[in-house]
This record gives sequence, structure tokens and C-alpha cells, in this order.
Amino acid sequence: MTSVAARGVREHFGQGKLAIIPSKAVFINCPYDPEFEVIFDAILFSTVCCGFIPRSALESGNTAEARMNRILDGIFSSKYSIHDLSRCRGEGTEHLARFNMPLELGMAMARRFMAARKSEQHDWLLLVPEGHAYLKFVSDLAGFDPMRYDGRIESVVPKVMSWLATRPDAVQTLTPKEVITVLPAFQSEKARLRHDWGGNIPWADLVLAAIEVSRGLP
Repeated sequence: MTSVAARGVREHFGQGKLAIIPSKAVFINCPYDPEFEVIFDAILFSTVCCGFIPRSALESGNTAEARMNRILDGIFSSKYSIHDLSRCRGEGTEHLARFNMPLELGMAMARRFMAARKSEQHDWLLLVPEGHAYLKFVSDLAGFDPMRYDGRIESVVPKVMSWLATRPDAVQTLTPKEVITVLPAFQSEKARLRHDWGGNIPWADLVLAAIEVSRGLP
């Protein structure tokens, strides 16, 4: 049996390789359901490939703290955020929409104007599916230009990467084509982690997997 000492120190989110540097942190606000998973994977992996650390309300695993507090902490300690409004439509027998995503977008927009210096302002990207009627329920967004995509990873990856690559804190990036090509390797590693963890992958392990796979890119 392998001893605890031989296994080494476990990586925790916010420490070591996963240290949270605000200028390198991107809070991801999107659905977490199985239907959206391939797009979520593409956004997370693209973020890592552009030299940033993806963040989420799931990162701490702290169920003793209110989810809203975790979301606020993630947004306020990150310079960037990505918001997808895909699920703001009627669903289920009661035809109810989920408005968590617009709520979190509002927090990010407010955060932008709280910085003392322009260089410290929060910057955000809005993603919407083609044909999405988001202006019918958040008409105040009419003055902004969201990135539209058609629901495929081949469409969303270039949109996310073109935005991240032009942020002041981006590193030299690969092309979207290269990232899309290797994305299945990350998804395979994620599937292995899901099996090993019984479906509950720690956020640190997921991000570390994305980092390791991205390092194998040419």
C-alpha cells in the first residue's frame, strides 16, 4: 500500500499551480447540466490554453458557505468572467426559465465600476446562442455586443479564444483549430476522473487535468 507521505501533498485550488492571481483568473458563469457539458468543457479548456485559470462557484467545495457568497467571491477576485445565457428560456412542464446566469452577469457588470483604476476594472464576455431572444428579457443589454455561436464547440472555441487572446494579461495562444483538435484528450481525462471520483470531480483536479493536457500541445 502506498503511504500518504509517498503520495505527496495534494494540490488545492488557490494554491501552488492553482494560485489565484486576479489578472489571470476567469470566472465561468454557465449551465452545468449534461446537455451543456461539451460547451462547458470547451470554454474551460480554451481558458486554460490562453494562459488563464478558470474559476467557478464549485471550486471550493465548501457547502457550509452560501452559494451566492461563493459566486461573489469568485467574481470579485477575478479580473475576467465569461457568461453564457443559453438556459434563459422556458423549460419543463411549467415552462420556467433559469435566470441565475443573468443575475451573475449583473454582479460582474457592477464589479466593473467598483475599481479605482481602469486597469483594475472587471472585464466580461457575454455568449448567446444564434437566434437567442435575450433582449426580450434583458433589454438593457441592447448597448452591448455579445458573441453569438451556433451551439457547437467549433463555433464557441474561436469566440472565447479571440476574446481571451486580446485581454492585456493573455499569454501567447494557440489557434482555435489546434485547441479543438486536442479537446477530446481533455474530455477523455475528465471522463476518467468522473469514474474515479464517482461523478464528483474536485474543481482542482479538473483544472489540473486541463493544464496537463494543454501542456502537451505543440
